[in-house]
Amino acid sequence: MSMSIFCVSLTLVLSIFSGTDGYFYHMMRQCRYSSKDLQGIELITSYVFNQAEYIRFNSTVGKYVGYTEYGVKNAEAWNKGPELAGELGELERVCKHNAPIDYSAILDKTVEPHVRLSSVAPPSGRHPAMLMCSAYDFFPKPIRVTWLRDGREVKSDVTSTEELANGDWYYQIHSHLEYTPRSGEKISCMVEHISLTEPMVYHWDPSLPEAERNKIAIGASGL
Repeated sequence: MSMSIFCVSLTLVLSIFSGTDGYFYHMMRQCRYSSKDLQGIELITSYVFNQAEYIRFNSTVGKYVGYTEYGVKNAEAWNKGPELAGELGELERVCKHNAPIDYSAILDKTVEPHVRLSSVAPPSGRHPAMLMCSAYDFFPKPIRVTWLRDGREVKSDVTSTEELANGDWYYQIHSHLEYTPRSGEKISCMVEHISLTEPMVYHWDPSLPEAERNKIAIGASGL
């Protein structure tokens, strides 16, 4: 699985208020990494006044770009002055210098998903039954969840959410299978993630009570 771009943001905020009317200014600096060899590393610095970005520096572009009349005038001046060299220096001083720390502390970490199989009410009358396969608290974001019926992948009547951010660096995803039960069949959910040494298969057994089915899901076997 390819690793998506990781972004580290350092934010400096300066606020000035006068009476009931206020002015809000902030500058946000982002370091974007896409590989350990730092090829394609990118620094983006945004200047915002009252929630409107008026000027931005992008190391890939190599200069400041203005988005308002005031921003355009500042960009022209800063591109000719010492500000441009100073911003380029931040790419080395901040982004490249901190890259090993960011990778060792965050990007190289993996957390296995907790998977749960459950039966839910189908939203329509096409099929009388629906299963939900949920993967919780995994990192990093890329994951693949598929359904199997007697060992064969099912592609129809399957819907899945995107990877949903928990707000604490972890993710969750939910996949649904609408189906008509057949006697003696085996329905399974297969999860593939970088934290797993092999795909994990979780089998559904409708004959067991829910508590026992959950134990089977937790102790699922590898494919």
